[in-house]
Amino acid sequence: MKIIRTDMELETPLVDKTLRESGHRLVLLPDGVPEDKLVKEIEDCDILLMCYTPVTKKIIDAAKRLKAIIKYGVGIDAIDIPAAHARGIVVVNIPEYAEETVAEGAFAMLIALAKKLPILQRQMENKAWAWPSQEWLGLDIAEKTLGIVGCGKIGTSMARMAGLGFRARVIGYDPGKTKEELAGHGIEKYNSLTDLIKASDFISLHAVLNGETRHIIGKNELSVMKKTAIIINSARGALIDEMALLNALERKQIAGAGLDVFSTEPLNQSDHPLKKLYQMENVMLLPHLTFYTKEAMNRLELETLERCSEVIENRQVIIKSKDPRLQNKSQQ
Repeated sequence: MKIIRTDMELETPLVDKTLRESGHRLVLLPDGVPEDKLVKEIEDCDILLMCYTPVTKKIIDAAKRLKAIIKYGVGIDAIDIPAAHARGIVVVNIPEYAEETVAEGAFAMLIALAKKLPILQRQMENKAWAWPSQEWLGLDIAEKTLGIVGCGKIGTSMARMAGLGFRARVIGYDPGKTKEELAGHGIEKYNSLTDLIKASDFISLHAVLNGETRHIIGKNELSVMKKTAIIINSARGALIDEMALLNALERKQIAGAGLDVFSTEPLNQSDHPLKKLYQMENVMLLPHLTFYTKEAMNRLELETLERCSEVIENRQVIIKSKDPRLQNKSQQ
């Protein structure tokens, strides 16, 4: 089979080695590959492995032999799933490989910002020492309130770390979860997002990005946050109106932000609309790598190969995600 893997900068040596040793023709394409180039390459492709590259209707329509689109990751918003399903193409992701991992990364950003570790590190590098003056005064997490937006597996892992680990009060907003379900994870359910934001000392976003959640944190939501509050986003950049967040940070309307994801990636310091974030001492920026650990990548590669094997052997492809967009009713 011909198998294309886009986003080759994300190294998956086990996947590449295994597919090649099994006799398949593997074509690696970089992040940002032009649509027309992918259209040409995909004409005789059987399986498309992608992570970040948009898979448009034009690309799908050009794929005469394509059997499956396998997202080696979680988010599926870059794929025109209806177009794929209309052609009988399976779309599947790997939803469970980094649940604990991403929660740990989000919590690491929360601790770092609460304790002012990024600016203290900068002070040590530039001045060699810092005396205990007000500008370095951090915050305890114990007995503070953490608001979680999106209480799936990553969100509930975050809740456990904060509640059981740090004695924080944890509240959650997730219309798809019952009060009892959240209580089982130590989360107090809030039916109003605005009320949750008002009550929170820290806010962590773990929602799926879709039409309902895009810019779920906007100008109005930012305006009701405490001035001492910190927001963390390790889910999807577009959950936040990023320009409104930039404005809130510039005006010191909120205390800080930890960001691992952005609507337009990669971030850069020259012409990106969010380039001012690099100059802000109350902001921690990561390059979309909270998922990137040895253990998580091993799980990702093994499960990606499992999905590939199912397609190659003409077996039913296991879809572990509960996202309704991945359920192809025409094939049921």
